[in-house]
Amino acid sequence: MERIKEFSISSYISQPETSTPLCTIKHSTPGVIFSSGGFSGNFFHDLSDILIPLYVTSHHFHGEVKFLVSDFNLKFISKYLPMLTRLSRYELINLDNDSNVHCFNEVQVGTANNKELGIDTTKPPFGSSMESFRDLLRSSFSLKKKSITKNSNKKPRLLIQLRKGSRELVNSKEVISMARRLGFKVIVSGPEETKNITSYSATVNSVDALLGVHGAGLTNMVFLPERAAMIQIIPWGDLTWACRFSYGQPAIDMGFKYFEYEIKKEESTLIEQYPRDHLVFTNPSEIHKQGWNMLWYYFLEKQKVKVDVKRLRSVLAEVLMYLK
Repeated sequence: MERIKEFSISSYISQPETSTPLCTIKHSTPGVIFSSGGFSGNFFHDLSDILIPLYVTSHHFHGEVKFLVSDFNLKFISKYLPMLTRLSRYELINLDNDSNVHCFNEVQVGTANNKELGIDTTKPPFGSSMESFRDLLRSSFSLKKKSITKNSNKKPRLLIQLRKGSRELVNSKEVISMARRLGFKVIVSGPEETKNITSYSATVNSVDALLGVHGAGLTNMVFLPERAAMIQIIPWGDLTWACRFSYGQPAIDMGFKYFEYEIKKEESTLIEQYPRDHLVFTNPSEIHKQGWNMLWYYFLEKQKVKVDVKRLRSVLAEVLMYLK
């Protein structure tokens, strides 16, 4: 929260009229105050912390709402402007360099966030869903493919999303070759391709399945067509629950067929860094108990992945059968 500006709410009802600030701008439409700070810049947090909550909070205004932005991040605003302009018909108000006293009949400070990378339709505010949020994404970035079409005579398109550095798939060439021999038309992307959301969202929307090692890049599954397959490679370190919570369950909630491949310690590059009797291998949960920073250091930052290609092939064979 140290990256997000705090706002104080004061009541002037019982105060003398002279103590109430005079309005310099009066608005007839409602307002919503949100921050584009925090962990923005990470696609998972862009969606889960900012854009999905903003959608849940504002969609029912049908564009008749004004956004007041604190911690104004121009890069964030520019990237997601196609979405913001569909949620509000009005120019954004940058609270960081605005000295006006804005007066609204109705304003909400902060946004509603009731589920990780998703929307809990059983809790208020009601009326929104991940299906309608993904409709917003499709219209914002002109994505043409709403649902996959199964065709036994056509090779399914598999997007293999590669990382560099932490959790890198070090034998990616072998995996790509195996997937092609198995019967997929393989498209490969790296960190550079994901930077342009307009072009990359179109790439993701054009495929039938997405494969990647656990990380923020898997958030791009939001651009997949309906009924697509999402395959998450889970790193070593007792991370199954966290990986399923962050991406597995959201994938299911979005209507995708979810598959996962959990690596064994022999498939982790940690095996080259620590002896077999180290806690990293004998009791990963003990490292979890040392706090998030230690968990991150050992299992997310230092680890790369070298999958057993034959074992992964059996998972991709299931994916292929589903898509055919």
